[in-house]
Amino acid sequence: MSAVITPSTPPGPLHHRIAWHLTRDPRRELWLAWGTLMVFYSLFFPMFFIVAQVQPPPEPTWDLATQVHWFAERRLGIPVGFGVIFAISGMIAVNNALIAYSMRRMSVSRAFAYSYLLIYSLSAVPGMILLNVALIVGTLRPDRDPEAIGWLYDFAFLSFDGTMGVFLIGSLIWMVAILLDKNRVFPKWFGYLNLCNALTEVVVAPCWIFRRGVFAWDGEIAWWLDMVVFGIYQVTFIVMLFQLVRREDFGTGPLPALPRKKAVAQ
Repeated sequence: MSAVITPSTPPGPLHHRIAWHLTRDPRRELWLAWGTLMVFYSLFFPMFFIVAQVQPPPEPTWDLATQVHWFAERRLGIPVGFGVIFAISGMIAVNNALIAYSMRRMSVSRAFAYSYLLIYSLSAVPGMILLNVALIVGTLRPDRDPEAIGWLYDFAFLSFDGTMGVFLIGSLIWMVAILLDKNRVFPKWFGYLNLCNALTEVVVAPCWIFRRGVFAWDGEIAWWLDMVVFGIYQVTFIVMLFQLVRREDFGTGPLPALPRKKAVAQ
């Protein structure tokens, strides 16, 4: 009777190992999904922070003249940066699919994975698309009425920072699935880190009310503290998904503690 075990990467030059993963590794689809996730986030943050220069967010209390000037300064960066974001936005689906796969690998109901996919299929709208569209519209028509520019300015950053309910629910679904799971797909502490990420979506909601102070959309709590928590969470879940793919043996029970080194016949 033979035991099917995931083979290890053969030794040799890097390009040989990459070719082996692409052609013979049973986990190649999972590795492709994880690689797509890395490409997306490697481009996402530079486009927002460096090219478009829309994060950290500007002041919500600026007058119309300052807002118009802010758009004028980014008349090239915003279209270029967000053009790249639009081009790679489909990669989000692969990211969500890999996270849903992690829940399918758990001992919990499949409803967790399907609920997560359904909720996060909408997440790009408040988390990215509305901000991108509003700022591009404001940038490409500098001759607009300053009142319209001010409306686009408020709409863009309020939609980005104040409509994160889908991320709140999604993080809670992933948290509950991890805490109930008996297959040891992820450690329990990672479930509680999902709770921390979910709570950041709660404290950012008051930016609809406060224009100054720690709860404004550029405030110490609503943005700076949230960004620290989100950054830690982002790096952690990328590492956790990497470990998931390494440990995957395509069984139905608990994942092995370490990746299998070789195929063993009995």
